[in-house]
Amino acid sequence: MDLDGAIRAALSALEPEKLDLEDESALHAGHPGARSGGHYRLTIVSRRFAGLDRVQRHRLVYDALKSLMSGKIHALAVTARTPDEL
Repeated sequence: MDLDGAIRAALSALEPEKLDLEDESALHAGHPGARSGGHYRLTIVSRRFAGLDRVQRHRLVYDALKSLMSGKIHALAVTARTPDEL
């Protein structure tokens, strides 16, 4: 499974209703951290975020991706919303 698929599989635990994942690694070519993992932009919509503040939502995302954050993902920009916030 490629990294994109691994990220999507890990995030399935959050039961996303929408998940947009952009690989922005090419934009960071030459950046020292780019050698240690990819750069991604994530927009995820899930009912699991209801009642949580921004930091709590991001913690859920990072916890789901914990095994990929050391070495596979160098940077992750997260937008996490509930369906009611669209």
